[in-house]
Amino acid sequence: MKWVSYRSADGSTRCGVVHDTTIRAVGRGLLELLRAEGGLETAASREPAEIVGLATADLLAPIPVPPAVRDFAAFERHVSNAGKAAVGDGRVSPVWYDHPLFHFSNPAAIKGPHDEIPIAPGARWWDYEVEVAAVIAGDCAHLDAATAEQHIAGYLVYCDWSARDISASEMGFVYGPSKSKDASTSLGPFLVTPDELEPHRSGKGYALRMDGYVNDEHYGGGSWEEIHWSFGEMLAHASRGTTLRAGDILASGPVGTGCIQELGGHRPYLSPGDTVRIEVQGLGAISARITAPEPP
Repeated sequence: MKWVSYRSADGSTRCGVVHDTTIRAVGRGLLELLRAEGGLETAASREPAEIVGLATADLLAPIPVPPAVRDFAAFERHVSNAGKAAVGDGRVSPVWYDHPLFHFSNPAAIKGPHDEIPIAPGARWWDYEVEVAAVIAGDCAHLDAATAEQHIAGYLVYCDWSARDISASEMGFVYGPSKSKDASTSLGPFLVTPDELEPHRSGKGYALRMDGYVNDEHYGGGSWEEIHWSFGEMLAHASRGTTLRAGDILASGPVGTGCIQELGGHRPYLSPGDTVRIEVQGLGAISARITAPEPP
């Protein structure tokens, strides 16, 4: 199943199941459905409150305000490329291979799949990241990596908009990244249930392309199957000693060459007027116009 959240004609927020070219609205919000008994599968069988056209719907982020957002660095090629671009050394630290590493992102900064993205105040090197993310189906803790993926409600396209110049100063100290990734995170357009992706299972991920485009020009990307840390391993690590909540988002980090930072100065960072498209095969695409920083 593919699920969406959208703004109805009366201004209210609704969520529903995509059926061919329509949306069958069955709830006010995906977070509410995930928390309810039976979850998404039970909700899908409800009589729709309305049926609207997918092509004309005002789509929102599938989970507009998630309880928590964790963003990992699960692709080895990205870690190596980013290190080479930043300090001229592509060797990956042994610590990275010990366990999946993540930072927390801002749940209040979630954007929809077609929202404009203002450059963060003070940022000069504004960048996108081609990522996938998992949404937690229900409260869970102390998961085992071998079975943790059973707790995933679905996957979606994720873009962690990043201020690389601010990040460079933050990463020189032990607390980074922080403010460099605080302004915007785009999600959507669909929450796709795992059964739809299963025919593409390959390695620790799926044989599905992940690509980034700027002004319709392909900048870079790769395949989900290149991932080093599986989502099961990421969930197991994140849930150790704590509880993951229904609707929590755990993102993969960029696929190799899935951001401008990795391209070694061969592409300029983003400027107002640029249009960025993040595509993940099977999950859809985010498309965002970059705008000037918002006034203070």
